[in-house]
Amino acid sequence: METLEGNTAAAPIRTAVVGFGVSGKVFHAPLISAQSAFSLDVIVTADPGRAAEAAQLYPQARIVPTPEALFALAGDLDLVVLGTPPLMHFDLAATAIAHGLHVVVDKPFVTTAAHGAELIARASDAGVKLTVFQNRRWDADFLTLQELLRVGALGEVRSFESRFEWWRPEGFGNWRDTAAASDGGGMLNDLGAHLIDQAIQLFGPVAESNGETANHGHPDGADTEAFVSLLHESGVRSRLWMNGMAAKVGPRFHVLGSRAGYTKWGLDSQEPALATGMTPSDPAYGVDPEDSWGRIGVDGATQPVPAKRGAYPEFYTRLAAAIRGQGPLPVDPEESLNVLKVIENIRAFAQA
Repeated sequence: METLEGNTAAAPIRTAVVGFGVSGKVFHAPLISAQSAFSLDVIVTADPGRAAEAAQLYPQARIVPTPEALFALAGDLDLVVLGTPPLMHFDLAATAIAHGLHVVVDKPFVTTAAHGAELIARASDAGVKLTVFQNRRWDADFLTLQELLRVGALGEVRSFESRFEWWRPEGFGNWRDTAAASDGGGMLNDLGAHLIDQAIQLFGPVAESNGETANHGHPDGADTEAFVSLLHESGVRSRLWMNGMAAKVGPRFHVLGSRAGYTKWGLDSQEPALATGMTPSDPAYGVDPEDSWGRIGVDGATQPVPAKRGAYPEFYTRLAAAIRGQGPLPVDPEESLNVLKVIENIRAFAQA
């Protein structure tokens, strides 16, 4: 593989996306195609309907049915993006690394912290970039909260509540409904990978963690809801909820500080926008409507906080720079490894 580091000609980073379900179709393929730094050269899917759709949406891409067919083309690629169920992540990432390819792994990173540490070591030995798609670091509401904390608008933060909740009693209709926790299934692995990562980004390393899980769905599946409590070394307490069967949802963020509180309702708009075909170049992309803005203040005296624009494309902008030797990775895989360690500790606590 021809190296791209220091390449002043800035040749497009030749990319393959493995999987064309929600992850590949809604997130990775549109975000990659929107950036001139990348070319979307290969899409891997064995499903005939998805293959036909991928060919229609991305006629420049070669559609192949298996990872084996993909790796046969490794000499013509620079980057592999894994949008597959987590049980497949380790083997596929290890194979990509062995072929000298850079790798993006969707979250949850892998099924065990030991596998995560092994992949990080292999990538380092091979001299390739390995990162994890923690896209929720670029949610509009998360960026807004980061800015409030940066300027000290809340004073000393004491309590942070964060939720991903919705009402979907019928389930996802995919592997998430039946995958066991040991296979990377369950709300704690899936959504917890986002919520725990966000909490650590905001308030620093975790000193203590505990939690609860429950399964109200498929008997062979993992948890359909989870609660996590984190005590950060900074002294902040994070309380995190994830639930796919919430008939009434709570606030997305509820943050209490010594000077003010901040409450935000509703999920970020980027995923539904991408799902409808909106591109990141659309002026409306990532813009939260005013009626969904969070509010800051004390009871009886709050005011809306204009939302920063959501920025999922930033992940791939930073990745391109990192691959070309011009900046750090968008997500250090060691940070996702730390999230996995917290999840493993919470599962052990919940089962004790």
